[in-house]
Amino acid sequence: MAHLKIQAVSKTFGAKRLFMDASLEIKTGEILGVFGRNGSGKSSLLKILFGTLQADRIVGTIDGKTFAPKHVIGQQQIGYLPQFSFLPQYKKVRQVIPLFLEAGELQDKVFYAPRIAKIENQRVGQLSIGERRYLELLLLAHAPHPFLLLDEPFSMIEPLYKDIIQAFLTDIKLRKGIILTDHYFRDVLPITNRNILLKDESFLPILGEKDLARLGYLPEKRFR
Repeated sequence: MAHLKIQAVSKTFGAKRLFMDASLEIKTGEILGVFGRNGSGKSSLLKILFGTLQADRIVGTIDGKTFAPKHVIGQQQIGYLPQFSFLPQYKKVRQVIPLFLEAGELQDKVFYAPRIAKIENQRVGQLSIGERRYLELLLLAHAPHPFLLLDEPFSMIEPLYKDIIQAFLTDIKLRKGIILTDHYFRDVLPITNRNILLKDESFLPILGEKDLARLGYLPEKRFR
């Protein structure tokens, strides 16, 4: 079981402070849901952990060993799904898979995954948002990273693929630690083990929809 722990992370943009000496941790076998209003720092947090955005301060360990986020990419410890597509749009799905995974068992797991046979001859740019998101997740999940950072995997995708992605994430968390952020809380809450809300420069623990309402992320009137 791998264990990623951030004991203190701080980030400011000019006069705006996103979070100050905030802490979190994730182990393989868990999904951590991260909520917050636009501008609260959800995407910034993932980019900091992945090493593409510099924190003002961060103290982190993986399995008790201190790590520097700027070295994460080369060490293949953390995989990152950004909001934008990272796949070459002009290539067919069957051409893209070998770019990310070596021939053999790992490639086969993607080629034989549900619904991939139906899209393998389509160009990435022709896929629906749900099809593309699912393909991206398959490629990341079968790479060696013990941890995955997912930025809005449910945003604007069709209901069929929401169900497929929920089932897939529930399955792969057995061998991965996943930090997931999305505004679609009803898609996130059923599959997470723990949840936090980014608010007032802190990471606040969340147990469910009522906590999200109590802390101002959702309208409280729906629970009266």
